Amino acid sequence: MKIATFNINGIKARIEALTVWLQETQPDVALLQEIKSLDEKFPREHFENMGYRVETHGQKSFNGVAILSKLPLEDITRGLPGDDSDEQARWIEATVIGKLPIRVCGLYLPNGNPAPGPKYDYKLDWMRRLKVRAQQLINAEEPALMAGDYNIIAQPEDAATPQAWLLDALHLPQSRAAFRDIMNLGFTEAHKSLHPGPGHYSFWDYQAGSWQRNNGIRIDHFLLTPSCADLLLECEVDIAIRGRERPSDHVPVWVQLDS
Repeated sequence: MKIATFNINGIKARIEALTVWLQETQPDVALLQEIKSLDEKFPREHFENMGYRVETHGQKSFNGVAILSKLPLEDITRGLPGDDSDEQARWIEATVIGKLPIRVCGLYLPNGNPAPGPKYDYKLDWMRRLKVRAQQLINAEEPALMAGDYNIIAQPEDAATPQAWLLDALHLPQSRAAFRDIMNLGFTEAHKSLHPGPGHYSFWDYQAGSWQRNNGIRIDHFLLTPSCADLLLECEVDIAIRGRERPSDHVPVWVQLDS
């Protein structure tokens, strides 16, 4: 089973680029972030005609997550538990029915800037809620993963110029500590487990020639529960997508599971 995560930075702006990438790479499941679309405005029929079931958790102009799946989906839920007043569309999960069922959680973790401030408080509170859900996934002792744009530069080696991010919400000590707390529950970070070391990025800003200078950061992650990590065969980043016409500032990351 091939599962990908891709922050597309707007379905309206990126539908052609997303379509070409799906046709080329044929993931069984694609977890999308920043669709920036209400559910009823998402081009569902377009992707259904490509053979995908479409599930969205949308929001006008901002945020929004989706699951595209060629495989059957069960038990779809929307919204990260723990705060019924949270109106931001940042979480969707479902069980993908393959050779083995896999619980997939697609997430768009808050950016948190400017920090300090209410946006950063929201980021840390969201991560506390995420840890609760993550613990539940670990306790279930079943194959599950949480994938998406985490907006976390977990280690200095995950940025080409880490000194430039020292005061940014993505790399502040509290952000990194909250991410470690989740990892320490027993998750495997798929890409780093197979490709340790610096120089691996998934985001390049549109400004200041970041792509041309390879001034990137790694903020798109797959976290696997132990039984899911046992199924991991591959994890790669589709870097070349960033150099195409009208790209997202993120590129897809994907895993191949023995499922």
